Amino acid sequence: MTHALASRVAAAPAVALAAEALSGEEGVWVVGGAVRDAALGRDVVDADLATAGSERDAAQAIAKAAGGHAFELSAEFGTWRSVAPGSAWHVDVTRLRADSIEADLALRDFTVNALALPLGRLDAEPVDPAGGIADAERGVLRAVSSASFADDPLRVIRAARLVAELGFEIEERTLALGRDAAPRAAEPAGERQLSELRLLISAPDPIGGLGALDELGGTAAILPEVEALRGVEQNPNHHLDVLGHTLEVLRQLLGLEGELERVAGDRAGELREHLAEPLSGGFTRGQALRLGALLHDVGKPATRDASRDYVTFIGHDHVGAEIVTAICERLRTSRALEAYLRGVTLHHLRLGFLASERPLPRRRVHEYLRATEPVSADVTLLTVADRLAARGEGPIASPEMVAAHIELAGEMLAAALDRRRDGPPRSPIAGDELAAELGIEPGPQLGRLLDEIEAAVYAGEVSDREEAVEHARSLLDPESSPR
Repeated sequence: MTHALASRVAAAPAVALAAEALSGEEGVWVVGGAVRDAALGRDVVDADLATAGSERDAAQAIAKAAGGHAFELSAEFGTWRSVAPGSAWHVDVTRLRADSIEADLALRDFTVNALALPLGRLDAEPVDPAGGIADAERGVLRAVSSASFADDPLRVIRAARLVAELGFEIEERTLALGRDAAPRAAEPAGERQLSELRLLISAPDPIGGLGALDELGGTAAILPEVEALRGVEQNPNHHLDVLGHTLEVLRQLLGLEGELERVAGDRAGELREHLAEPLSGGFTRGQALRLGALLHDVGKPATRDASRDYVTFIGHDHVGAEIVTAICERLRTSRALEAYLRGVTLHHLRLGFLASERPLPRRRVHEYLRATEPVSADVTLLTVADRLAARGEGPIASPEMVAAHIELAGEMLAAALDRRRDGPPRSPIAGDELAAELGIEPGPQLGRLLDEIEAAVYAGEVSDREEAVEHARSLLDPESSPR
């Protein structure tokens, strides 16, 4: 085990580069996840180091050797990060929090992370004072001490994240300690909460991770808007309350990720590339869509109306978008991630309203793409997961309506991917030229005419400059339009 573990750690480019850059340095250790993952036979990509010296100097030396860059990640925790070119990997360097590596490990969160190897002697026996390797092999998540969660209540989310990532089971005493600390889980900075949530939602089993967060009592502290969905009953189109439905939407989305051909057909490869695009803050579009699935119905509790013997949630898309904005402000997300999550929340009902209009005229397709841009493809996929998750006895849950929705979604995905590749339709005439032809001043009226020309081009009604001018003129003077 020791030889195999050391070989996996040493083979990681991040570790090899750090060992080269810090050759001769004493008191530097590879700690935590890299050692744990190596013990589990997993590939090691990023690495955490603990040093008795200057974390800044060590990080800068690693960055210089890699041709990358270094920056302070946390002044509070004395951590610097070195990032390789292209963000292929990173190394986080933290100063030792005690006089020895054993005492430092005793302050860490879970036994599976309280592991260390000396960077200068990676073939040495791992330092494992809490039995973390045995716990990792058994798939058990156990707190290092009774103070683990009290020292840093963010570890409530981290425990759930490790369940999602590694499939571990939380040991009973650790579960109790986490529950005691859960009311404080939202105290750490929003960026730290978001980082753990990103890793949880991006992991192989986010449903399991969210279940663990719930079992620890952390949902109410971290995402009270999601906790508020519990017990909110819906109409006959749904077989679950809003929280159950939300988790089922996420489950359906995860399933669709593995079989995009089901909805996108021969465009599945393009859709997969689209979802893999980096968005912001470490999220890809696909990972952000998972978070969007978790948040898309947060407006339902505030809009529930059962006064007419039928439950409705009129306006929950708009209300939900405002709630999502507040969540993003609290978690200090980037503007790009906030705009994305707002977009999928605001537009997740649109395609369902169009299903009964099939076949859609080109103008209706254009309206949808223009309204939902730049999340058109993403929110279209979300609507499929949403529809598949509603398995009640109401009309929109019927097999015929579900099939019609999926077919329409496939058509709309193709149109959205075309727009992503080719851009929106272009007017054959520039705005200032159109204004001169019509004898009008630039302003809102001209903007509306250009929007209409764009729609007409998409619908195949206008193809050249002359037709564009004539079309615009007919809108200014309907009496002059051809009959």
